Amino acid sequence: MAYWQWGDSSATQVVVCVHGLSRQGRDFDVLAQALLARSPVPLRVVCPDVVGRGKSDWLQDPMGYQIPTYAADLLVMLAQLHAQSPLGVLDWVGTSMGGLIGMAVCGTPGLPLPVPVRKLVLNDVGPVVQWKFIERLRTYLGKAGYFATVQEAADAMWAISSSFGPHTPAQWLALSTPMVKPLDSGWTLHYDPAIAEPVRVTTPEAAAQGEALLWQLYDQITAQTLLLRGKDSDLLAPDTAQAMQLRGPKAHLVEFAGIGHAPTLIAEDQVSAVASFLFSS
Repeated sequence: MAYWQWGDSSATQVVVCVHGLSRQGRDFDVLAQALLARSPVPLRVVCPDVVGRGKSDWLQDPMGYQIPTYAADLLVMLAQLHAQSPLGVLDWVGTSMGGLIGMAVCGTPGLPLPVPVRKLVLNDVGPVVQWKFIERLRTYLGKAGYFATVQEAADAMWAISSSFGPHTPAQWLALSTPMVKPLDSGWTLHYDPAIAEPVRVTTPEAAAQGEALLWQLYDQITAQTLLLRGKDSDLLAPDTAQAMQLRGPKAHLVEFAGIGHAPTLIAEDQVSAVASFLFSS
């Protein structure tokens, strides 16, 4: 599993930023640089490419593309980081799938973490994933496609990602460029198309069972928790966000108007919400 690292490699304060289902670690370029600029102490920001994405290897068994595998991989990565330079403070920023992995890591007692997660940012995700979102996901996930240029790929991704909210053409191209890899002639999306297989075979019954488990994990989280939500999100429903404020770690909710699933943490108000939370006492 590959990861991208920003800042001081010997810093004892570490922020791990974990991306969404079909994304990769370069999604956090802007946030990582902003956190380094605003941190009152030396900081290390680590942004993994979860297995099957970006520069990381692909799995032989596509049914391994699920949260337990990802959480186990991240535990190994944290152990490796701790061996390189001991961790003193560990924070987690997780967008969508990255938030679900964070819930598993933070909500499972007895895991071999170098240090407990101090602060957890859940970006537009909670224990309940709306079924209509899963249905929307199935319309495009796994269709890696072929594109003559990076700009053509960026345009195609915008067609399915306008819920991310307003971005300048330059911002969107910067977000999109790491999302493709070169072919002999042209470009294709970076990820293993087989990441779609577990989503394809999910049933409403299995999703309901998963919700019960995720609520159990959420209720066991002790980290201070910030919940970000796009007001137009089709993944994180308002009643789920409300329940997350009342139970478990009692997350503090910040919503962004004109944004769906999911905030990209590039706009200044989104960056400030994360930085203020991570760096407040």
